[in-house]
Amino acid sequence: MASSFAACARVVCSCLLYEEAVTAVSEGRLFAVLLGPASRGGSGPQSLPHTDAWCRLGVVEVPDVHYVRNGDVALAYQVFGDGPVELVYAPQWINNLEVAWGNPLFARFLNRLASFARVVFVDRRGMGLSDRLSATDAPPLETLMEDLRVVIDSAEFKRPVLFGGSDAGCICALFAATHPELTSALIVYGPEARGTASSDYPWAWTPEEWEVYLARMDAGWGTDEYAGRMFEWIMPSAKADPEQRRWWRTMHRLSATPSSMIAIERIWAELDIRPVLPTIQAPTLVLHRRGDPVERFEAGRDFAQRIPGARFVELAGDDWPVWAGDQKELFDSIDSFLRGIREEEAELDRVLATVLFTDIVGSTEKATAVGDRAWRDLVERHHTIVRAMLGRYRGIEQDVAGDGFFATFDGPARGVKCARAIMDVLRSLELEVRAGVHTGEVGMTGEKASGIAVNVAARIAALAEPSEILVSQTVKDLVAGSGLRFLDRGNRELKGVEGTWNLYAVAAASMPSGSQSF
Repeated sequence: MASSFAACARVVCSCLLYEEAVTAVSEGRLFAVLLGPASRGGSGPQSLPHTDAWCRLGVVEVPDVHYVRNGDVALAYQVFGDGPVELVYAPQWINNLEVAWGNPLFARFLNRLASFARVVFVDRRGMGLSDRLSATDAPPLETLMEDLRVVIDSAEFKRPVLFGGSDAGCICALFAATHPELTSALIVYGPEARGTASSDYPWAWTPEEWEVYLARMDAGWGTDEYAGRMFEWIMPSAKADPEQRRWWRTMHRLSATPSSMIAIERIWAELDIRPVLPTIQAPTLVLHRRGDPVERFEAGRDFAQRIPGARFVELAGDDWPVWAGDQKELFDSIDSFLRGIREEEAELDRVLATVLFTDIVGSTEKATAVGDRAWRDLVERHHTIVRAMLGRYRGIEQDVAGDGFFATFDGPARGVKCARAIMDVLRSLELEVRAGVHTGEVGMTGEKASGIAVNVAARIAALAEPSEILVSQTVKDLVAGSGLRFLDRGNRELKGVEGTWNLYAVAAASMPSGSQSF
């Protein structure tokens, strides 16, 4: 058994549903959960019952647990997935990072997040593997929000998507309102903006309902009877599944103590974040199942209506946990939302820029003629001159490839005049360059400008003759009145770019003779 687990970084079997027997198999980090239920008798590890459907699902790799402190409180979190999106998932109600992966439905949900995102999965203060609370330790919402910021900083996330379920969704919403610069988007599942019913908010529990609920929790938390009753209430689709019922009992016992739970639940009973919701700037998706047995569907709709521009999606189903029930509709909605944000941000990050490419003519022959050391010195002087001219004309160096420069400008005249100045100064070094200039939209989301406009400018430069500045029709039209004159070079095809392009060379009459001193 141990050898079959040796290739995994950390593993847990879905047989957590039974009485767990943990066996260390390598450096204290690999463990197998083997069946040894007390009710079946016997001693020592048992073999896995291949007739059990959950165990046939096999072993799930569990990410390492990390800790970070907010003051004296240790907060536990995991990081997994390698998608392009940074996403923080704050689970609803109770949780334990280790136990969560033992449920195939929960693991399916987490792995689906990991398929498109780099995920931080957190146990909030008082829950699971994070430090617990006593009945008098209930922190204000601001502290829970600060805990989230500390975890995000520790994971080195810059501007993540926040995904919170129900009560945790309120923490995420408060964070998004307080730290818009740290939030790229907000996803909230099954929320209520207020914990207790009022005349203008009829969807929450009454004070009397809260007291009955908390009294029953205090008396029954962790028992089979209480866990079973809660399970049937919140997961009607699985109430006939004994394995899910056993897992739910384990989650109850290992997520929080009765005192911690009462302290946590009193936070939500006193909650009212309605005044905060209209201040949220991040794109927001609110998801709510029509038959949610805990948080009223109308509360989710109200939550979304209070956030400017929020999208509300009604999901089918009667289960409360986000990871239960139909996942296709859930993730279709999330995928569509995030895809729309990426497309919109890509558009917003596109700017009109003038792109300049320069290249030394005959560099190979020149290097051969003067020798390696002299050529290196010459290239260094070339680079110094080009950078000086870029600074003079407010150009931004994007890249250097060998002896060629790629730069952008905020106006086409600056780009053309910079190219002209570079040529004039380099004559003193007996270097000839060619240059290409084009103006168009470029993307600025990466380390350097990108897009079709960049490709066009590069292709134009490749067609230029020695000591020639070749520009597109767009550049020629935009510099009218600048004193620059052009010679028509006709229609040309650009490699890898559709259509034909009208190209023009900057006329010698607009390029004063003589060299500038440098």
